[in-house]
Amino acid sequence: MHLSLSKPSVCLYAHPAAPSDSPMPKNIKVPHHKHSDDLVTESAADLLAHQQPIGCNNSCRNVRGVTGAKVILDTPVNDGRPAWNSKLQYILAQVGFSVGLGNVWRFPYLCQKNGGGAYLVPYFILLIFIGIPLFFLELAVGQKVRRGSIGVWNYVCPHLGGIGVSSLMVCGFVGLYYNVIIGWSIFYFFQSFQDPLPWAECPIRMNGSLAIVVPECEKSSATTYFWYRQTLNTTNTIAESGGLNVNMTLSLLGAWVLVCLAVIRGIASSGKVMYFSSLFPYVVLFCFLVRGLLLKGSVDGIAHMFTPKLEKMLEPQVWREAATQVFFALGLGFGGVIAFSSYNKIDNNCHFDAVLVSFINFFTSILATLVVFAVLGFKANLMNEKCVTENAEKILGYLNSNVLSHDLIPSHVNFSKLSTVDYAEMYGVIQTVKEGSFGELGLDPCLLEDELNKSVQGTGLAFIAFTEAMTHFPASPFWSVMFFFMLINLGLGSMIGTMTGITTPVLDTYKCGLLFVQRSGNYFVTMFDDYSAGLPLTVVVILENVSVAWIYGTKRFMQELEDMLGFRPYSFYFYMWKYVSPCCLVVLITASVVEMSISPPGYKAWVEELAEERFQSYPPWALAMCFSLIVVAMLPLPIVFVVRHFNLLSDGSNELAVTYRKGLKEISHLEEVDETRSILGKNPGDTPSPKAQPKALPRVCLGAHLIGLPNSLSPNSCYGTSYQNVISPTTPESDS
Repeated sequence: MHLSLSKPSVCLYAHPAAPSDSPMPKNIKVPHHKHSDDLVTESAADLLAHQQPIGCNNSCRNVRGVTGAKVILDTPVNDGRPAWNSKLQYILAQVGFSVGLGNVWRFPYLCQKNGGGAYLVPYFILLIFIGIPLFFLELAVGQKVRRGSIGVWNYVCPHLGGIGVSSLMVCGFVGLYYNVIIGWSIFYFFQSFQDPLPWAECPIRMNGSLAIVVPECEKSSATTYFWYRQTLNTTNTIAESGGLNVNMTLSLLGAWVLVCLAVIRGIASSGKVMYFSSLFPYVVLFCFLVRGLLLKGSVDGIAHMFTPKLEKMLEPQVWREAATQVFFALGLGFGGVIAFSSYNKIDNNCHFDAVLVSFINFFTSILATLVVFAVLGFKANLMNEKCVTENAEKILGYLNSNVLSHDLIPSHVNFSKLSTVDYAEMYGVIQTVKEGSFGELGLDPCLLEDELNKSVQGTGLAFIAFTEAMTHFPASPFWSVMFFFMLINLGLGSMIGTMTGITTPVLDTYKCGLLFVQRSGNYFVTMFDDYSAGLPLTVVVILENVSVAWIYGTKRFMQELEDMLGFRPYSFYFYMWKYVSPCCLVVLITASVVEMSISPPGYKAWVEELAEERFQSYPPWALAMCFSLIVVAMLPLPIVFVVRHFNLLSDGSNELAVTYRKGLKEISHLEEVDETRSILGKNPGDTPSPKAQPKALPRVCLGAHLIGLPNSLSPNSCYGTSYQNVISPTTPESDS
């Protein structure tokens, strides 16, 4: 039996039930009475939300329209909570939050690493069995409870209220370093207004009267040098701070200004920003796809991408990485999904939203993969041609010095126009004849496959591989401006969602963010990316799943979704929430812990003398910082559980129960006396026997929630208060 309340703060006057042989009228009017001294002046919702008490004087309404299993209370039309201007604005906000930089530089890398087209199979399976059900769960609880992540999980189970706090802390950690990436993109965006692009060629330095190429750049490449030296000006190790990087500090300031302007007025401003920030990246991706397909070698890249290596599907690592990507691609556990959905109407079809946004995210990853590998195919052909040219010069030198005989060179080979096929033939002949001393010649095979197999991810893809390819585009500054403007918008969309899930002041967050704009700041970005979100978020999501499916009750939740949506979700979700998703998440947590214990903690440092990256182990203080990020993010979970278990910190329901018991002295075992039966009965006209009826029920001021009783699963094991046995929240609609 559920009491249905569509708007906030009403007074429910409970009266002795009618005799059992009297039918319950369809419409009842409950007369007003004077307030008693024992009146409850605060609701659990008010205490949880830290709001001022809502007095009953200004909020009493008449109960009316009792039909079937619901009581409709006459309440105000508007509960004062902000709402999306349109369904499109909301969908774009969710798409902007879930579709981010990971779709462009993480998903293509995982495809390349884990079997090409074969990787799409485990990814799609896990999207269906983990991604969509958990995404639907977060959308549903946000829309149902109409609060942010802290309020939602305090409502579902106060003992696990630390879920929301941990989620908030992870959002804070991620927001700190994620905005740095937007800052990097802003720097490149403004650098792109030059022709030629500043990373197109290595800089020249004068050594007396002699002009020489900078050795560090000559050993690596122009784009790599520009990234590590002129953009980051990075140090050799994380232990060397190097002081603040002025360019990056100003870029980070610009990024925070953009984010603050976007979220300063809540969804009133961020919703409008989403129209552009969510749609513009698709325009750029389609433009890049068309341009990329016209490039020489683009088809080689796409063919390589979607040539499945089916044997990879048997490796557990592939499934673990696919599950992790699904998990982060949808933004589960961050709180942004819940926050955005909390501004929806209570009857919004969030199941449709979950499926729609999930598949938009998936197809965006496919689109980005096509673009990336079209460009990388072009780049691989360029690098392969460069390899052929360099090795042809070596062979000519060996021919001129009589190290190699001219008879080894096929007659049709033309060194001035040497193709990759001719080089491969010549390479094979020399390798066969000079089998014993071939290694001393230092010739490379120059295989296109080798270039395509070079895995590039993250910043290496966006700021090195892509920038190098764009230097060979006609009108390269235009494409560079478009690309980095797209990255800014992708990052901004995700940042808006992340900041929406954070209640701490933006100013405090910005001050901490200076850690990432030191010359060693990119190493800290890697650290936070590896440790601050992965394991803590996985723990947060599995606790979200368990608290809804096993504590709040899957049957109860499914029934409430049916009341909210107007239709009953498929039984598929019942089994996913109850069994499959928790098991998959436990396996994922176990695999993550095992990997962390086996793999040595470290990072890739840019060594100036060698002009290349080298793996470095974290020093003890940095290692302690890594594990501190994990511990601090998960610390609220046990702390909140313990303090609420021992009543050291009230969630609001305990205080309410103490006052409420004054009017319930005659009811000693509320589990045995279902008080909704004394008011409504299980069905219309079905009233309990006189034995089970209390003489009278006191007046209770219900706060900002609709409060009803569960049919089967009681949250008593979670709340542990008599109040929740009497009145258990089922469809609240209050502010977060």
